[in-house]
Amino acid sequence: MLKRRSFLTSTCLLAFPAIALADSALNQAVAGTSRSPSNVARDRYRHPVAILEFFGLNNHLSVLEVEPGAGYWTEILAPYLKTHGAYRVAIPPVPATATRDHAVIDAYLQSLNSRAATYGDVIVVPFTDSIPLAPPNSIDLVLSFRNLHDWMANGTATTKLDAIYAALKRGGVFGIEDHRGLLSQPQDPHVKSGYVREDYAIALIQKSGFNLAGVSQIGDNPRDTKNYPKGVWTLPPILALGEVDRAKYLAIGESDRWTLKFIKPSGDS
Repeated sequence: MLKRRSFLTSTCLLAFPAIALADSALNQAVAGTSRSPSNVARDRYRHPVAILEFFGLNNHLSVLEVEPGAGYWTEILAPYLKTHGAYRVAIPPVPATATRDHAVIDAYLQSLNSRAATYGDVIVVPFTDSIPLAPPNSIDLVLSFRNLHDWMANGTATTKLDAIYAALKRGGVFGIEDHRGLLSQPQDPHVKSGYVREDYAIALIQKSGFNLAGVSQIGDNPRDTKNYPKGVWTLPPILALGEVDRAKYLAIGESDRWTLKFIKPSGDS
């Protein structure tokens, strides 16, 4: 472990509104001047205040974000949790040949070091099969943004979900978001398009022991038809086709996403 100073079931479901009353500290973190302009521009698609409040975030929690990517959520969560809470990120190993992935991780770790005064202590742990994400039953809130499709594609979804379950406290929350697949089509287990059916995701996550506690429409985008030459990566921010139909895909915006809240049962270990 590295520490850097350096469809749906009818049980217990609530549809949460897209607009919530934010606490001032969270609003301040989202408005922070240390955030990159490119990330700020994505707020209209990612709805950071609403989604974090839906997951029950407050600044006294111990929070684990798995696979933080380039750090969109870190720019918000690290300063927000700096004084009273704890923020931990889990980064998976990548093959030596995955040059782009290594570059993203290196840039992310450099940003943690360069923003230490703003972020405070961020605990960085590996996301592997053999090393626990945290001591058992120690984390209040685990967050995963657009990772499940990758785990399904590489056959590690159950292992990853089990590790998250083990790290969470009894009664702790697992908040997860991903690209919403069409219910009219069977789920491709290899997720070549990047889209995951919401009912499929719920059933998969429940197999690891979680109880579904909430469903939100925060990430809905009805313009997303989900039938593109390069799958979900055809849309922004990737725009995999480059200049081909660029205006069309920018008009659609980022993907249609489901947003789900799960609870680890209070009686489980």
